[in-house]
Amino acid sequence: MLHIVLYQPEIPPNTGNIIRLCANTGTALHLIHPLGFEMTKKSLRRASLDYSELTKVLDHTNLEEMKKHLPNKKYYAVSTKGGTPLYKTRFNKGDILLFGNETKGLPQKVLSSEDCLDVIRIPMAHDSRSINLSNAVAIVLFEALRQLNYPRMA
Repeated sequence: MLHIVLYQPEIPPNTGNIIRLCANTGTALHLIHPLGFEMTKKSLRRASLDYSELTKVLDHTNLEEMKKHLPNKKYYAVSTKGGTPLYKTRFNKGDILLFGNETKGLPQKVLSSEDCLDVIRIPMAHDSRSINLSNAVAIVLFEALRQLNYPRMA
């Protein structure tokens, strides 16, 4: 199982869309606090529908707590500051894919941590700043799933 980690997400519909994506792909979702919203059914209802019951959503106070939950695992950070294009990354079962929040991305200490396997980026047009968080998660997740031959998916 792959693990999607959202570092301090701010926009409920993005998180809701990602919950739905994780439910439909058999992927675990980890949320690193603080969140920019309250995690209530009302705040997520429009995007996640009833999918939150179909996937594992784990809350963590901080990144260190998440690392204790997944011991001896390193992560791939996804950032516009990444040097490695997505298509050059080789994913493995159980990988952790870490995404920053919508306005600030990932802090430098997370990008330069010894726990970070690599900082990868999604190729995009030169003058572009970023891709919407839920779209970025979908792009990276489906590339990882493609490489793993879509485990547990029809």
